[in-house]
Amino acid sequence: MNAKSNPPLDTRRRLGYWLPADESVVANFRKRIAAQAKDKQVVTPLLPVVQELATLVNEDPVLRMGFTQAIDEALARGYKLHYSTIDELMVLINHVMTYAPPFDTTELVGCPLNALLDWPMCMPAGFALFRSPALNAQFKRVLNFWCSFLSGPYSRTYLNTTAPNGWFCPEALKATDMSQFRSDPAAPYWGFASWNGFFTREFLPGARPVADPSNHKVIVNACESTPYHLRHDVKLQDRFWIKAQPYSLQDIFTAQHEDLAQKFVGGDVYQAFLSAYNYHRWHAPVSGTVVKAYLVDGTYYSDAESEGLDPAGPNDSQGYITAVAARAVLVIDCDDPAIGLVGCVFVGMAEISSCVVEALPGTHVKKGDEIGYFQYGGSTHCLIFRPGVIQRFVPKPPFNFNAPPIKINTQIATAN
Repeated sequence: MNAKSNPPLDTRRRLGYWLPADESVVANFRKRIAAQAKDKQVVTPLLPVVQELATLVNEDPVLRMGFTQAIDEALARGYKLHYSTIDELMVLINHVMTYAPPFDTTELVGCPLNALLDWPMCMPAGFALFRSPALNAQFKRVLNFWCSFLSGPYSRTYLNTTAPNGWFCPEALKATDMSQFRSDPAAPYWGFASWNGFFTREFLPGARPVADPSNHKVIVNACESTPYHLRHDVKLQDRFWIKAQPYSLQDIFTAQHEDLAQKFVGGDVYQAFLSAYNYHRWHAPVSGTVVKAYLVDGTYYSDAESEGLDPAGPNDSQGYITAVAARAVLVIDCDDPAIGLVGCVFVGMAEISSCVVEALPGTHVKKGDEIGYFQYGGSTHCLIFRPGVIQRFVPKPPFNFNAPPIKINTQIATAN
C-alpha cells in the first residue's frame, strides 16, 4: 500500500471523541504510559490474561511475524509508538489494565488499547493479523479483564469534582450535561459504584420523551448517536471490504442466520455512531416482540484496507466492521405487520468488551423501552429494515460527523 496515495493525516477523522483528533496528543499518551510503566519501582509481572496474550503471540510463528512486521512498518513510517517489540507492547497493555479514564477535553484517550495499537493495526502486515480468530479470542479475554476493573470500586479515580480531570468538575459537567442524568452529588462518587456505572448512567425520567409513542409508523432513534451512513437496496452478500463499504446482510447476521438475513434483502440500513460523552444504552426503535437476540464474536481492532492509513482506528471502517466485529443482534417483530421485522445491530468498536442484551426473545417491548447497553468502549449501531417499509428517513446525507448526536427516542424515519 502506497502511503502517498492516502489522504494527509490532518484530513482524516477520529470520530466520537474517543481518541484526540491530533495524532501528537495520542503519541504523547503512549509516551506517558510507557514512562509510567518504566518508572515503577518493582518490575510488575504480567497479569495472567496479558501473559496468555504474550504467550499466544510469541509461540505462534504467524502471529509473531505479523506483530513484528506491523510494529516495524509503523516505526519505519515515522509513527511514535514508544515501543519497538512485542514484549515492550505487552508491558504497556499490562499497565493499562488498571487505567481509569480521566476527563480531558483536549486529551481524552477513552480507548487506551486502541491508542497503543492505532498504527500497527493499519499497516500492511496488520490487516490480516487483527482478523486472526485466536488473537481476537484472547483480546476478548483481555478486554473482559479491563471491563471487570472498570466495573469495580478501584475504577472511580476520576469520579470526583477535582479539575481538570474529575468527571464532575464544572467543565466536565457541561460536556456530559450531567443535569439530565440520574446521580447524587451528595453521595461519594455521586452515587456511582464504578466507572462502568457512570459510563452507563441513565437519563432522568422525561429527559428523552418518545416521539409519537402510539404511532407505529414513527420509528425512533435506538441510540444517542450521530448519523454515519444510509444505504438502500442492500444485498445478501456484498464486497463489504471495498472503499464504499456496502453492507453484506449474511455477514452481519452471520451465515448461521442466513434465513433471517434473506428477509432484509433489498431493504435499508441506517448506521450511526456513539460519542464518548454520551448515553450508551439502547432503546427499541419500534413496538413489538423480540424474536431474535444473540451475541456474535468477532474482531476488535480490524480495519478495512480500503481506508488506508487510518488514525481513527476502526472509526472510518464502520461499515466494514458491522460484518466482522463483536456485536449484539436483536430482531423485533413490529406490532404493525406492514413494518414486520426490524434488525437492530449494536457493534463493539475497539475497547468494547461486552454488549449486554436485556430484552431476550419473547419479550414484548414498547417503542422507547431499554433493550440493552454497551459497557465501556467505542460503539456504532445499525437499524435494518425490510424492502418497501421506509417512506423516508429524517437524517439525510451528506452527514456532518461533527454535528451533535440525534437524541434517543426522537423520530429518525417514517414507515409506509
